[in-house]
Amino acid sequence: MPANNVILSPFHTSQNFHSINCNGRLIDLNVPQLMGILNLTPDSFSDGGKFNDEKSALKQAEKLLKDGALMIDIGPQSTRPNADFLSSEEEIKRIGNVISLIKKEFPEALISLDTFYAETVKFCFNEGIDIVNDISGGQFDVEMLDAVAETKLPYILMHVNPSYQTMHEKTSFADITLTVNQYFSKKTDELLKIGIKDIILDPGFGFGKTVEDQMKMIDEVEFFGFGSFPLLIGISRKSFIYKPLGKSALDINEETQKLHLKALHQGAKILRVHDVSEAKKTIDEFLNN
Repeated sequence: MPANNVILSPFHTSQNFHSINCNGRLIDLNVPQLMGILNLTPDSFSDGGKFNDEKSALKQAEKLLKDGALMIDIGPQSTRPNADFLSSEEEIKRIGNVISLIKKEFPEALISLDTFYAETVKFCFNEGIDIVNDISGGQFDVEMLDAVAETKLPYILMHVNPSYQTMHEKTSFADITLTVNQYFSKKTDELLKIGIKDIILDPGFGFGKTVEDQMKMIDEVEFFGFGSFPLLIGISRKSFIYKPLGKSALDINEETQKLHLKALHQGAKILRVHDVSEAKKTIDEFLNN
């Protein structure tokens, strides 16, 4: 999006852009950080069934932390196309004691909860989560945003189509960056008004966008959010990278790290990844050049 385009009014926030407050712990984002993915699911597209019991989840959490992750994003429900749809009750049952066990074993770890349900947030807040990662922007559960506001936790706001049923429908955008920023502007105003002050923006790679639009998003990372909030980039094992190359989700590390590096040079603050050790090398390269 060229700099001379007409731009929305800047977001109004008193937040320190370079930090987020996680349960009273101030997290400095001057140095980009890694969020390792821990799927407690049998049906996620690349690692379903690997970590959906307490023992394997705890072992994977340990690996993610040792490899360099500051945050662990725990997801009880797959959001890939055609995944099984779970209720909040089913999510909570699937999570069980995993969060409290990880917090007990690794108290320095920051736990992000990947859900779009208010009741799951309430349960997991009592288990010790530090961040809420909501792919829905509060659109799939009318009580979600109020529940997050009550926790006073940082909130990851992702751009997505307005319903669970349509979240993967490919949409043709005249200007994807402008569209995402219009969404961010409206939603961040809403979040700030209800007391959600620590906001992280996620442009929503892999959700209802064409390959072309997602590559344009990579080229224009620096324009998302106009620098008012920290930016999370989640492109790990996404089909817009591997399908055009005729490769599998597990065979695109080199290409993914090149895109990660490009995003970091444009101001990305958090990378949400499956392969933490490889992304750590990319952040080190970024910091050393």
